[in-house]
Amino acid sequence: MQTNLTYHVETYGCQMNVRDSEIMAGLMDRQGYTGPVPAEMADIIIFNTCSVRHSAENKVYSKLGEYLKLKRQKPGLIVAFGGCMAQLPEVVAKVKRLGVNVVFGTYNLHELPHLIEEYHQYKHRVVRVWPGHREVIENLPSHRKEGLSAFVNIMYGCNNFCSYCIVPYTRGRERSRHPRDIIREVEQLAADGFKEVTLLGQNVNSYGQGLGDSYDFADLLLMADKIEGIERIRFTTSHPKDMSDKLIDVMAAGDKLCEHIHVPLQAGSDRILNRMNRGYNREHYRQLVQRMRERIPGVAISSDLIVGFPGESEEDFRQTLDMVRQVRFDAAFTFLYSIRSGTRAATMDDQVELEVKKQRLLQLNQLQYDIALAINRSLEGSIAEVLVEGPSKTNPDRLTGRTRNNRIVIFSGEDTLVGQRTEIKITKGKTFSLFGEIWADQ
Repeated sequence: MQTNLTYHVETYGCQMNVRDSEIMAGLMDRQGYTGPVPAEMADIIIFNTCSVRHSAENKVYSKLGEYLKLKRQKPGLIVAFGGCMAQLPEVVAKVKRLGVNVVFGTYNLHELPHLIEEYHQYKHRVVRVWPGHREVIENLPSHRKEGLSAFVNIMYGCNNFCSYCIVPYTRGRERSRHPRDIIREVEQLAADGFKEVTLLGQNVNSYGQGLGDSYDFADLLLMADKIEGIERIRFTTSHPKDMSDKLIDVMAAGDKLCEHIHVPLQAGSDRILNRMNRGYNREHYRQLVQRMRERIPGVAISSDLIVGFPGESEEDFRQTLDMVRQVRFDAAFTFLYSIRSGTRAATMDDQVELEVKKQRLLQLNQLQYDIALAINRSLEGSIAEVLVEGPSKTNPDRLTGRTRNNRIVIFSGEDTLVGQRTEIKITKGKTFSLFGEIWADQ
């Protein structure tokens, strides 16, 4: 093993991929490599890829091309390619042609250092992608950045098979970690000085299936809420069809459970929701939101929304706008539907024209921005507890932090406040953030 080599991890996609990259870096550290370092300084470049949309894949291929060009100038450079894209056979064939040295998948990322060592030893391309999931592997090392917040996987995979989504094919079926392993990890994060954790799963509301015990997600939250040292607990993502009243009540009662729920609606038309295979209708979603707002004071609800799904008519889109007006999301991530090869929606013959999708996205975004601005302006004059994260990226001379319901607040204050909770009087609400001043009476 060459222990004087450096590595760089190139990460794309969701929070789960960010967490996987921390594990990859931890594995490389444990094997004796040094990093992460900037790509230009690295002896090994590791791609952790996302396959949710073709736009994500295009970004990966663009950056891969840059690094393969660098490889021609630096022949000893090793390029490893993993993550969700690597689970797709057509992608593996393509990156092999392009000259990638090591290919690995989502199920065997723990093998990464050994695959690199195999390449070192035999000087031939190493391709090892497991075709399906196996048991959850615990006690893997991590290389986390210093900070206040950390991600914790509680489960892997997804059983829902939404017709537009490739995740069940690249991440496999649901596998839950045992509560004791999750709680042990969160306790260690508290001991390491982290103040906030975000529990991750493709559908956290179905956590516990397959464990053989009567654990569900609400039970896990109750356990996590008791951990000393952790001040805030968040989670993502929640599927509307699986969100229970028990979970809502636990969130309302928990001291550390933040009043923010990301629960994707995706579309406001029952016909489109059925074609998406989402498993609920608009009335179910509307009643769910009503229960959350009745039982969890001040809860913020965010969503994902897709426009231009195959077969979406003007009336279907109008119903999405109608739902957005009724629900009044605090924030929403909005997307143009894009064909994802390997999914059922990709074979539907009534694809919506790109220009129509663009116009609908503009309308949806303007509506959502207006709602977010009105909600944030309504908070002017209120007092909010903020966990101070550090200097603001957009206002470097000020500090930034988040409220419990996940709103960004920018304010003036001393650097000594970083890592602390403080109360801020909101003086101005904008579309994507709040501005305020330290409340003198706290």
